[in-house]
Amino acid sequence: MTAPMQPASDAALVERVISGDEAALSTIYDRYSAMLFGVILRILRDKQMAEEVLQDLFLQLWRSAAQFDSTRGSLAAWLMVSGRNRAISRLRGRASREILEEEEGLYADTFVSAHNIEEEVSRTELRRRLTEALHQLPEEQRQAVELAYFEGLTQTEIASRTGSPLGTVKTRVRTAMQSLKLILR
Repeated sequence: MTAPMQPASDAALVERVISGDEAALSTIYDRYSAMLFGVILRILRDKQMAEEVLQDLFLQLWRSAAQFDSTRGSLAAWLMVSGRNRAISRLRGRASREILEEEEGLYADTFVSAHNIEEEVSRTELRRRLTEALHQLPEEQRQAVELAYFEGLTQTEIASRTGSPLGTVKTRVRTAMQSLKLILR
């Protein structure tokens, strides 16, 4: 009886993407797209735009996978930060750019991928771990991270919404991210 195959590590998949392996990119997409889409959609509140940002994110990974450094963090975190930043940029530039793109028909088709049970369980486990980790943070830090990463607010906007000084918000976000990094290791 043979042992079940272990799924490829993110680092191994990235190496394969760098060498031009489309199947590796597809595996990464299947592994993280649902989680990323949820975060992007929560920021943009527009399904079509969220799909476009997600597609752009994976196109960026295909073109510049060599920029990923596994010693600085996980692939999931790198994709999450990149996706969040792209969504915020898209949100801020929506008014003028969206009208132009719509008039010129520049919307790209998105691709869809079926999910299997193992991948869904993996994503569910990652969400559960992240939720548990967030609940271990002090309320002020958790609120700052949620506003920044799930609502796409800048630190200045968070300070305005919470009535906290900007320096305090910056400290809360930085401290929370350091704590989450330790908790999730």
